[in-house]
Parts: sequence; C-alpha cells; structure tokens
Amino acid sequence: MSAQPDGPTTAAEASPPGPRLESLTERGRSRPPLTAAAVRSTFLAAPLPLLVVDRGGAVVDANTAARVLLRGDSAEPLTGLLAAELLDLSSDPRTWHSYSEVLRGRQARLSRTRRLKDAAGHSVWTRVTVSPVPDADIVLISLSDISAHRELQSRLRRSQMYDPVSRLPNRALFLERLSAALEAGTCEGTGATGRIGLCYLDLDGFKAVNDALGHHVGDRLLTAVAERLTRCADRARHATGAPLVARLGGDEFALLVEESTDTEQVTELAGSVLEALQEPFDLNGQRLSVSASIGVVERDAAGTTTTGLMQAADTTLYWAKADGRARWTLFDPERNAHRMTRQALASSLRPAVERGEFVLEYQPLVQLEDGGLRGVEALVRWQHPRFGLLPPNRFVGLAEEDGSIVQLGRWVLRTACRQAREWQLAHPGVPPVFVSVNVAVRQVWDSDLVADVARILAETRLAPELLQLELTESAVMGSAGGPLQALQALSEMGVRIAIDDFGTGYSNLAYLSRLPVSVLKLDGSFVRGFQDAGEAGVAPADPADAVIVEALVALAHRLGLTVTAECVETVEQAERLRAIGCDTGQGWLYSRPVAPERIASLLAGG
Repeated sequence: MSAQPDGPTTAAEASPPGPRLESLTERGRSRPPLTAAAVRSTFLAAPLPLLVVDRGGAVVDANTAARVLLRGDSAEPLTGLLAAELLDLSSDPRTWHSYSEVLRGRQARLSRTRRLKDAAGHSVWTRVTVSPVPDADIVLISLSDISAHRELQSRLRRSQMYDPVSRLPNRALFLERLSAALEAGTCEGTGATGRIGLCYLDLDGFKAVNDALGHHVGDRLLTAVAERLTRCADRARHATGAPLVARLGGDEFALLVEESTDTEQVTELAGSVLEALQEPFDLNGQRLSVSASIGVVERDAAGTTTTGLMQAADTTLYWAKADGRARWTLFDPERNAHRMTRQALASSLRPAVERGEFVLEYQPLVQLEDGGLRGVEALVRWQHPRFGLLPPNRFVGLAEEDGSIVQLGRWVLRTACRQAREWQLAHPGVPPVFVSVNVAVRQVWDSDLVADVARILAETRLAPELLQLELTESAVMGSAGGPLQALQALSEMGVRIAIDDFGTGYSNLAYLSRLPVSVLKLDGSFVRGFQDAGEAGVAPADPADAVIVEALVALAHRLGLTVTAECVETVEQAERLRAIGCDTGQGWLYSRPVAPERIASLLAGG
C-alpha cells in the first residue's frame, strides 16, 4: 500500500516551483520606458514602408522599407522631398484638397490607392494612408503593397467583363464604356466633339449554322467574326483611338465610336464591316459564308441616354433586316416617329372601339345619267385623343394584323345600317339610298360574317338590298370554301357584293362571272386618265386608260354587273365616263366624305 500524507496538500506543494503572480505584476510596473533609440530602431526596422512628413508636406524621415521601395540601393535620401509629388497625391483636386486638410490638422485621415514606380521602375499598386501624429507637428504616411490584391481584382473583373468565346468586351463592359463616353461627351471644355456613333449588328442566318453544324462550329465562327471586326476597328482608328468592339450576346456585336466626327465616319465603318464579312470563313477546312445586318446611330451625346441610344440602335437593326438584310441602315427620326405612332395606335385599337372613339363619314355615290344620289359609302375615322382625326389608311392595316378589324368592322356595319334606316324613315318621300360598307378579308375568314349581317339587318330593320358590301379584288379572287359560301349566302339574302379598286389586281372578268358579285368599282388610277390636258377637244392625258375603261365597262355590262367609277374630280371626267356607259360615280366632284347630317340635307333637297 502506498503511504498517505498526514494532512492536506498546500498550493506550494501542488504546483511546480516558479515566480509568483505578484512578483510578475511588480516587475511589469517597474519596466523602464522605451528609449528614443529603441523607438527609432523600431521605426527603421518596421516591414511596412513609413514616411514622416512635416506640416509643410516635406519628408523629414523615412524607414528602411520606404527607402528600399522608392530608392532601392540608391543612397539618395528622401528627406526634403515633397511627399505629394513622391506619392502622386496632387494629381487630382479632391485628393490634394484632402491631403492639405490632413497637413493642417483639419482632417483626421486620408487613404488613397496609387500606382507608384518602385526603384526598378516597376509599377506597384500601393495603398497610401496619411495620419496626423497626436501632439506633434508631423504626419505619418504608411505604404501598403496591394499589387497582388489588385491583380486578383483585375482577373475577376476580366472574367466578368469579357466574353470567353470571342475575348471581346461583353455587354456589361460595353454599357460601362458607353455610359462613360456619353458623360464625357456632355462635359464642356474637354475638347471632345460631343458626338457618339454606334454600329449594332447581328449575323444573318447564324442560328442555322448552330443548328446544322453544332455550337462548337458556331463558337469558332463567332471568334473569327470578332477578329475581322477588330481589324475593321483598327483600320478606323482616329485621333481618340480605335472604336470599341464588343460582343453583346449570341450573334450580336457592337462597335462604339467615341467622339465621332460625323455620320459619314460611322457609316463608312459599317460599310467596311459588311465588306469584311463577305469573304467566306475557313474554319479548320470548313468554309462558311455569313452576312450581317447593321443598325447605325450617330448623334450628339448631349441629351442622349444609354437606354435611348441602345433602343435606337435596336430599332435601326430591325429596319436593316426588314429592308432585306446584308446591309446597314441609318437611324431616321421620322421613320422612328412613324413606328412609335404605329405602336401607340396598335396598342389602343381595341379599347378605342369600346370607348366609342370611331365615327363614320359618308361619301355620295351619284347616278352619272341624271346626277341623282344613289347611295353612300361609309368611311370610318378614328377620333384619336392624341393624334386627332385619323383616316382609315392609318389604322385599318393595324386592325387587320391584330384581329381587331372584326370587332371594328362589326361596329361599322351596325352603325352604317342604323344610319341608312334613319335616313329612310326621315325622308319617306324620296327613294331610299343604299349604304356601302367595306369588309376586310379577315372579317370573312375570322368571323361569321353571314350571321353578323343577318343579325344587324334584323336589329336595324334595314332591307338587305339597301346594303352593299365592298371587298378588294385580291380578297375575292381565288375565294373557295368558307369565303365563297359566305358571299353566296349574302347574295341570296339580297345583299349587294361590290369589288373595290378593280383593275389593280387580277382583273379576271371570267372568274368574276362565277362569283355572286353585282358591282365593280373602277380604281381611281384609270379615272384620272380621263382628265383633259386643257381646252375642250384636247385628247385625254392617257388615251390608253379610256380604252381600258371602255372595255371593262362593256364586259361588266355583258356579265350583268354595274360599274362605279372612283375618284371623279372634274366635269370632263364625269362626262367621258357617262358617255362610255359607266353607271355611277364617286369623288370630290360631287362631295368629299361628310357627316350624316349633310347626307340628310341632300336627301331633303338641300
């Protein structure tokens, strides 16, 4: 058995011998203060470059690390030199002002990043920190080498700002440069031209290359295109440098001309790009040919935003493609205004019908034999709250594109039939006039036109023979299936079918004989040839028109059709048309399109 101690173990016995805590504390209190020599040795040996500067900005001391960084092995002292010049603290006004405030004791601290040259002439990215020393007329400047950090930042930025396929600046960097160029172009007193140019392009048919040959071939093609664009930019180098070439994504590229001189400079660049891309590409023995469409914008930087410029470029690129591709197109403010108006109209068409913004005017159809009012053509107008009264050619095509023509056409048909019935009831003593309504192709295909007509005639209590539907020649020719059945059903109902603008399309009278058509409306281009050149007896301006119209009228009558001449503007035209047998006339000779009240006045004999 082991022996047990006679009593409790003391702290001195449990712990190994060593200094007591009290003696350590006492020794710390008695440590002598650092000597000036020790402080200076610490300053000189510090691994961080340090400079001591007086309140006037002159270097009064420098440690070894600072001398090695700025002078290397040279024995040339740093003392007496101005720190602002040595460390590039006076190159920009804001830094110089802050540095001066620190020297005067009015600012606590300054920190700036500077690119300095070391003793060997190499660039060193340095963080310069300027701090006043309390209770002393000196300032301490420390220098931190951040070159490695800066290099890492540069690599990260490059990966974020450059396209990995083409190695060109990507969209982010392009927009950054564009924004800076616009800002510089609006600053006065910089000597800049104040203008900016942009070529925005994409490759015609690039998707087919990707789909047929694979993305690896597509990427090689993009790289080859980037090289040619870069060469074009180098050849277009001017006083402020070469245009910036960037890949914005997919097959879209841009060439930015900062401080452009004029439009011709940018269009010449666009032309050189088209020419450069015409040559086939040899990709590892595989020859490919591509073309490009380019939108060109050149304008004052003042008042231009990044978004506005890119929208203009995108619009112009669309025009280049719409105009036939493999070309450049220059931005046209008037064309753009028309496009913007077209978009505004298209977006508000359907609500406009519901808001009741459309009105009808009526143009008389006159019997040429006796000058009596035979009927009227209903012509729709849009009373637009922003653009005023718009004629049909401004919106009917848009309505056909988006399908709202069905809704609009139904409103026109109902309104015209109701008006014709009101005239009939208001003037029972005169023969009723028929109303002629234009019908778009899409109304025949996309709606139950027969049912619409039957329902509206029943609602308005208008006799079917007082309704005439006008369709264009191209819409009727070749009709088969549903459209042909609809025309036949309408004709059997008693509604008259008229062919509008006859003579501008097929002009196939033999085919018309098999359709339920009762009226031909001759296009105004033929009628204009009936205008005399001057005095009575002088031959018509175009004798061929007279021969053609006379033949058409004769053939139409043989087929049991009546003929209406459009655009009758003079008495001479009316007399010639009457002489060759034309049945009715329509045009400014008789009346422009007028409000329904004016037609009522004519029916009343006014």
